[in-house]
Amino acid sequence: MEYRHLGASGFKVPVLGFGTGTFGGKGELFKAWGETHVAEARKLVDICLDAGVTLFDSADIYSEGASESVLGEAIRGRRDKVLISTKATFRFNDEPNNVGSSRHHLINAVNAALKRL
Repeated sequence: MEYRHLGASGFKVPVLGFGTGTFGGKGELFKAWGETHVAEARKLVDICLDAGVTLFDSADIYSEGASESVLGEAIRGRRDKVLISTKATFRFNDEPNNVGSSRHHLINAVNAALKRL
């Protein structure tokens, strides 16, 4: 796998990543994308790792957070072998500050994602 520097951070990331939008299958939109549950997700993670793909992309809104939970189960015991990127800009619930890229929202979203992972 080819790796590249992430900006000027000195951190190297693989050129390919795997999106987890199909993990969970909750809600009308994400159910239409797919309903990948833990057993299937584990197989997909295995395929990715075997091919050198170690970056997994998620978002808190994917299947109402279920995507991150499924990913967490799929990587159990291998967390040190993967990189996880997530997005947290879109509205997740009705709380007034639970949207956008404010420091408050992003810190809360990352803390919630860590609990799901």
